[in-house]
Order: sequence, then structure tokens, then C-alpha cells
Amino acid sequence: MKFQLYTALAVVLCGPATASMAQGAPMAGALKVGAAKVDVTPAGADMPKNMLGVLDPINVRAIVLDDGKTRAAMVTVDAGAVGTDTWQRVSARAARELRIPATQFLLTATHTHSAPWLRGDAYEGKIFEAVRKAAAAMRPARMAYGTGVSYINVNRNIIDPQTHRWWEGPNYDGPSDKTVAVVRFETPAGAPIAIYYNYGVHAVLTGNLDMISADLPGAASNYIEDSLGGDAVAVYSNGAAGDQNPIFFQQTYDLRAIRIADYAKRGEDISNAMPPGGTGMDRNNPRVATLMKQQKQMALSMGQMLGEEVLHVARASLERPVTEARIAGAQKTVTCPGRKRLDQGRAGYAGTYQDADPIDLRLSLLKIGDTVIGGVNGEVFTTIAQRFKRESPFKHTMMTTLTNGMAGSGYIPNDAAFAYNTFEVVSSKLKPGCAETAIVDGLLDLIDTVDAK
Repeated sequence: MKFQLYTALAVVLCGPATASMAQGAPMAGALKVGAAKVDVTPAGADMPKNMLGVLDPINVRAIVLDDGKTRAAMVTVDAGAVGTDTWQRVSARAARELRIPATQFLLTATHTHSAPWLRGDAYEGKIFEAVRKAAAAMRPARMAYGTGVSYINVNRNIIDPQTHRWWEGPNYDGPSDKTVAVVRFETPAGAPIAIYYNYGVHAVLTGNLDMISADLPGAASNYIEDSLGGDAVAVYSNGAAGDQNPIFFQQTYDLRAIRIADYAKRGEDISNAMPPGGTGMDRNNPRVATLMKQQKQMALSMGQMLGEEVLHVARASLERPVTEARIAGAQKTVTCPGRKRLDQGRAGYAGTYQDADPIDLRLSLLKIGDTVIGGVNGEVFTTIAQRFKRESPFKHTMMTTLTNGMAGSGYIPNDAAFAYNTFEVVSSKLKPGCAETAIVDGLLDLIDTVDAK
């Protein structure tokens, strides 16, 4: 199959540094860093009708950096996704009012499945408020990078032993990146300011409860912040989790089976359909109540486990901290052939498709000293991120997904995964053979672009 790969390289916005960079790469400047957290939980009157209440608050967390010549922001919202229009407006306002170039602004969703879809002026105002507060709190700082491992994620695609077809379940032998990347920002005296950490796992533990929740990422960040004390902020960076579930997820599978049986009694077969959330679940059923209680406990337990590993890295596994680091960023759009699915079914069978409009994928690159954060605006499979980290010329490299808008692609599988009829593959709006290389090579091109400035 032949296809064309189209790229549109965004102009790198460098703010105050433009003149000096035209004469050669500027020297690294002394870092200043600030962080802030703002609650974005809807009030009771604004609560979606399908939500039964608030299990735990959802927040926006922000880190703003300044190297003396330019600025950057890493912002994460407890949300399933953040619309492209929201990212565009917030980043434009940050460029206009806070001198943070749009190409150095990363806005990421944790991908919690327990947050309502929010948009509009009030919501965007709260996101900007977190960035503004972080910028106002900037102070001299140093940063250090380290990595650890956490075993709370697992590949979620298996061959069902009864049907012998692809289905969802814990595949202990499937590809899964256990790496936890951690960047600690602290004062020169060692007082914590913020932690930016990156890990790939779906935030789906509380998805059946029909309650607002920040799920596993929120529990981990809350735990880290409680442990650090003061006003330190822990910003979760959503890794390549397109094919990664929490390793302990049995309660959801059991609830799904109960729901399938309930629908079957009413003459509707949803056994190979996208599960309709918690709809129809009888919460007075003792078995349902027990499973839901366990889901709440699991979110806290696994959040603590991930949080503990982040704290371990921050305490004992960081490299030598630096007080100077040059900030630079760039963006790029790559385009891959698209397809439209003509049939239905969640998984296990090959889909039928027709050609559709090409799909744009936005890539973002933020480099702070020798730490590289590559952003993709979709749900990426883990091996694509592993390839990017392997081919990056910088040891300190991570990938953050669902960043700077929302692609129209659905899931973004690696090339080899297109041979399997998993639910992510059959629902993807991308044709095989393009996205993996387009993303990896595109991000590597952005590294070259940034280094050449």
C-alpha cells in the first residue's frame, strides 16, 4: 500500500529569545520554577445527569518554567480528553499574557474515565488560572531527572481461551513499559516545588461508579503531594497507555459480566459491544455493591503504589540536579491515511472499512536542558513510545499522550498491532502502516529542529 505522508512544521515561537537565537543557540539560563493546583470539579447544579456525585475532586495542575530568556508550561487536567479548541485558546492566552510560547505549552489529559466532558469560558479560565498562579509562584530552582519502575500496568489484549479470539484482559506477556520517569523541581536549598512524572496506564478503575473521580492518576498525585507537604504539586504525564490497563481490574470485568446478563434478560445482546458505563447497574445488589467498593479501594491502593515509586525515585534515584537549563519547543503536524468502519462489534473480528479523509496528528516537543518530552494528541500504543525513547539522541526522553488537543484517529496502534483484531485496532480510524513511523520520525525531527535553534 502506498501512501503520502504530509507534514506541516509549525514555526518555533521563542518569545524574548528570538533575537539572540538568530545569532546562535543561547546559553542556558538560571531556572525559575513555579507550580499550582486548581479544583475544576463541577458544582452540584452543573453536575451531568448521569453522575451520581463526587468520589474525589478533579483538578488542573501546572508547572511553569523560566530560563531567563523564555518560558514553558506543563499542565495536566483530570479529564478524559481536552478539546483542541480549549488547548488553542488557553495556550494563546498564556502566550499573550504570560509570555509562554504556544510551542512550549503542553496541556495533557489524565484520561480518567470518570470526569465529565467540560469546555467553555469558565473551564478554560480555571485552566489558565492554574498556569497564572504557577507563573506568579516562580522562584530560583534546580531540576533533576530519574527513572524507576512500577508494575501496576499490564497489556490489556489477550486471546480469549473460550472463543480463541482477541478480547480484553490482562496479558502478562504482552508489550508493557513499566518505566516511571520523574523530574523533580526544588529550591536551591532542596525544598520541593513540583514533580512531573510520566507513566502509561489507563485511568479506568472507577469507570463503573458513575461518580466524578480523578481515578488512579489523581490518587497518585494526591499521595505524592501529601507526602511532600507544603504547596508542592505533582503533575501526572499520561504515557503511551493506548493498550495498557491497571493490572488489577477484575472488578470491572465482573461488573461487565453482570451487566451483560442483565441486558440479555431484556433481550439485548451487548456481549460484543462497547459497555454502556454503569447504566443499568443495580447498586442494591450485594455483589454489585461489593465490587464497586473494591473499585474505590483499588484506585487508592494503586495510586499509592505508583506514588511510592515516584517518591522513591525522587529521593534516591535522581541524577545530579542542575540549576541552569535552556528551554526550547516546537510543534509539527503529520498526516496519515484514514478509514471509516462499516460494521460493528467491539473486538475479535476483522472490521470492514472504506477510505476516508486523512487524519492529522499533532506532535509537540518540549526540551528542558537535556530532558525531552514528546507529545502526541492521541491514544498511543506503548511500543511506539518505547521506539521513540530508544531512537532519541537524549537519554532523558519520555512521551506524553492526549496532549495539546484531541486527534480524530481514535487509538493509535503500532504497525504490528494492526494484525490483531483487538478493540483498539478495529475501532481505529487510521489505516495501517503510517502512524508509528510518522510519530517517531516526526518527534525526532522536532528534536533536530529545537537543537538547531
